[in-house]
Amino acid sequence: MPNKTLEKWEEKTIKQLSILICDGDWIESKNQSQSGIRLIQTGNVGNGFYKDKPENSRYISEETFKKLNCTEIFSGDCLVSRLPEPLGRACLIPNKNERMITAVDCSIIRFNDKNIIPKYFIYYSMSNNYHNKIINLSTGATRQRISRKNLETITIPTPNLKEQQRIVKILDEAFENIEKAKQNALQNLNNAKELFESYLTSILINKDNWDKKKLSDVAIDFGRGRSRHRPRNDKKLYGGQYPFIQTGDIRNSNHLITEYSQTYNEIGLAQSKLWPKGTLCITIAANIAETGVLTFDACFPDSVIGCVFDETKTNIDYVEYLLQSFKTILQAEGKGSAQDNINLGTFEKYSFPFPDKIKQDEIVDKLNCMRTNIAKLEQIYEQKIKDLDELKQSILQKAFNGEL
Repeated sequence: MPNKTLEKWEEKTIKQLSILICDGDWIESKNQSQSGIRLIQTGNVGNGFYKDKPENSRYISEETFKKLNCTEIFSGDCLVSRLPEPLGRACLIPNKNERMITAVDCSIIRFNDKNIIPKYFIYYSMSNNYHNKIINLSTGATRQRISRKNLETITIPTPNLKEQQRIVKILDEAFENIEKAKQNALQNLNNAKELFESYLTSILINKDNWDKKKLSDVAIDFGRGRSRHRPRNDKKLYGGQYPFIQTGDIRNSNHLITEYSQTYNEIGLAQSKLWPKGTLCITIAANIAETGVLTFDACFPDSVIGCVFDETKTNIDYVEYLLQSFKTILQAEGKGSAQDNINLGTFEKYSFPFPDKIKQDEIVDKLNCMRTNIAKLEQIYEQKIKDLDELKQSILQKAFNGEL
């Protein structure tokens, strides 16, 4: 059955509803200064909210402002990002008691307050209906964007101002409650992760009565991966049958490395090393002190340490848990450089607590059990967060279909 309320709502374009719509200004780095008029960029535009980011603030001088004939933005103006993510997201400019302009990849919309409440548009910009319209009018093969000209043609269901005010009031209250529930779920999710980390640390740290050993003491093969050829991204190395594991693959592995995005051919293998299934991989650059166990033979670069352990001396799962508990300490070793990194020497000098093999196996059983239970909790909270996001979209759909 057609919605009678919706039939009364006229669809008006953004251009029809605005007294000003224009793009931001092209500000080259040479025209920026340490103070003056603040430059608001796409990174300040959240999906329905303004992100301040004062630590990343950029400015231009009054002289540059006049010279470039920039468009000043004011409290109550809407900014729309014409770049992802997501494409077309919008926010309201708050009262910051400072002069502002915006960058070329943002569009400024100053609505006519006799036709539309700006916050009504902001809520509409968060809806799937709006985003579908944006995507349909976007261009670009590798990186989507929407032109201001196309943005102007986006239509908005526009009831009278009294109805807009009613919808905004309902959405304000509903979204505030949803956000509180979402924050509670996020906190519970973090608490579950912290609980496991705390338990892990309590079991493995400060065990003075356990033997202290280096990783090399319990390994039959221990060292950095190999990637001798330069440049490393030479195409002639790739496209063969040998999996080539990178730091990102290890970070995303969740204990077992089961996927890879790159392979070496025979030329690539010749300048590298094939590590066996069961090797523990440890990252020492970019994503530092992340671990994962190979489920297949693979190569990896020198930004990864490989450990093949003597099964009579240690349990590989115990070592991985051990490294997780020491991650905070190990990561601190990598601070202070342009890119966080640690090296092979970090692990060569560290002595870790190793009880006898039977005790190691007992610890692994306990931690595996707890990790399974924590994972179940995480799934519950992650699903709740997903459900809350879907609830927001359901409410938005009802709001702009005239069903609230």
